[in-house]
Amino acid sequence: MMKLIIQVPCYNEAQTLEIALNHLPKHIDGIDEIEYLIINDGSRDDTVKVAKNWGVNYVVNFRMNRGLAKGFMAGLDACLRNGADIIVNTDADDQYCGDDIEKLVRPILEEKADIVIGERPIDDTEHFSPLKKKLQHFGSWTVRVASKSDIPDAPSGFRAYSRDAAMRLNVTNEYPYTLETIIQAGRTRMAMESVPIRT
Repeated sequence: MMKLIIQVPCYNEAQTLEIALNHLPKHIDGIDEIEYLIINDGSRDDTVKVAKNWGVNYVVNFRMNRGLAKGFMAGLDACLRNGADIIVNTDADDQYCGDDIEKLVRPILEEKADIVIGERPIDDTEHFSPLKKKLQHFGSWTVRVASKSDIPDAPSGFRAYSRDAAMRLNVTNEYPYTLETIIQAGRTRMAMESVPIRT
């Protein structure tokens, strides 16, 4: 039995959450079961109600906003406790294409990678300013050097983890977890891959 849990960090996402959830896959070849989890990071709107009405399997609830890093780790922990073999992290604002989740999990299913990171078309993304594009590239270059990896889009939050990788990660600071997890993975020689995705 191969179980995928897709986790979605949420902070006041009632407006877009249902759209994002509707775009998530219900079936992927090689996966026996797909479940859905939201991390409610202190939302003051109807995020949890929307998620429950839609039928998410799990809700991790923070009463106060604790930030992406803490939410990410709490989500991983809940996914592991609920038997996930693969965990995908995506966004509640529907910026990533749900159909690309299959591309993220494929290298893990084929045992080619422990972590797979979606590479956004940064230079072609219209709502990124020229400065943001430069900073994204610079951030990725810095992480490649620190992690001795060749991940082209380190800040991307659209990514998949094997159970083993998720158990070995430990985000301890407030810096972007996206960068810290790559550095940890590189230093502990976890196999990482990058796949092109749509936004």
